[in-house]
Amino acid sequence: MDEDYEKWERACREIRKENEKLLDGFSGWLLSKGLGEKTVGKHVGNVDFYINHYLLYYDATPARDGAVHAGGFFGEWFIRKAMWASERSIKQTAAGLKKFYRYMYEAGLVEDLDLLYLQDTLKERMPDWLAAVRRYNEECW
Repeated sequence: MDEDYEKWERACREIRKENEKLLDGFSGWLLSKGLGEKTVGKHVGNVDFYINHYLLYYDATPARDGAVHAGGFFGEWFIRKAMWASERSIKQTAAGLKKFYRYMYEAGLVEDLDLLYLQDTLKERMPDWLAAVRRYNEECW
């Protein structure tokens, strides 16, 4: 096996362990905000897809460094890789990511600029992503 690949695999294993703790904390945080278990499960599942699949797909990127990568995720990767990609799923996943990075900020795990960058990116680029998923689904189906 290639040494770089082994290094990446080790880094991903460590990040997944940390992500499990983050997702547990996020789940508890959402419950403390009064969200129902079904809603919490949906948000945690969507965030899990982002931090354990997308952020580890090209490089071993920890969740704390992931707020700046939402544009690539929604703009192209999610639409191609998630067979359930739709306007609704993009909006739901974006809502979950906003909540997750709000949790990370309140826990002192990301800076306010990371949270603001994510929020601005989601707000400004959402119309483009929704149009892209519509086009993709029309062409493929």
